[in-house]
Amino acid sequence: MRIRPVGRHALLLDCADPGQVEAWRAELWRRREAGELHAVEIVPAAATVLLDGVPDTDATAARIAGWTPRPAPTTAAVRTVEVPVVYDGEDLPRVAAHWAVDVPEVVARLTDTAFRVAFCGFAPGFAYLTGLPQQWSVPRLPSPRPRVPAGSVALAGPYAGIYPTASPGGWLLVGRTGLTLFDVAADPPATLTPGTRVRLVPA
Repeated sequence: MRIRPVGRHALLLDCADPGQVEAWRAELWRRREAGELHAVEIVPAAATVLLDGVPDTDATAARIAGWTPRPAPTTAAVRTVEVPVVYDGEDLPRVAAHWAVDVPEVVARLTDTAFRVAFCGFAPGFAYLTGLPQQWSVPRLPSPRPRVPAGSVALAGPYAGIYPTASPGGWLLVGRTGLTLFDVAADPPATLTPGTRVRLVPA
C-alpha cells in the first residue's frame, strides 16, 4: 500500500487489490469512529481509498503508515441486504452464452453468490458488487442503451450492479428489483454502502 497526497487536504491510498481496498476502508472507518482519524470523507474505489477533508496530511499519512488493518469480520458480523430480483433481463441469454451454461444456471449462480459492495460511483446509490469469480467476467454492450430502467440488475466485467435511477448504461441486464436504492431523505441515503453483503434472491 502506498500513500500519496492529493492537494492540500486529501490523501490517496494505492492498494494492491480489491481485498486490500476493503481492508483499509474498514480500518479507516473504524479509526475515524474511534476518534483516531480525522477525515470528512473516506471513499473506496476499485484500487484506491481516498481520504478527503484531512486537516494535516503529513501527520495523518505518518500515522496510517504505522497501522495494520484488522482481519476482516466474519460474515455474521457484517450487515447483509437481501435484494428481491425478478430474473427476466433481456441479456440473460447473452450471459448464458458467455458462461457456456443455460439461463437457469445463470440465475442459480447469481442467487448463490455472496456479493459485497466494494465501492459506489457512476450515479448516487450505484454500488459495485464483487463476488463473482474472475472467469465469469462479462463484456459491456458495444454501445450503451440510452435508458436503463431504475431497479435493473446488471453485470459488467467482474461486477454486478443495480441501477438506482433510470439512466444510460451498457451493462448486461439480468433482472429487476423494486427495492429503493437511493433516498435523499434516508440516513444514509444509499441502501447499499461499502462493506455491505448483498444477496440477489429470487422475488
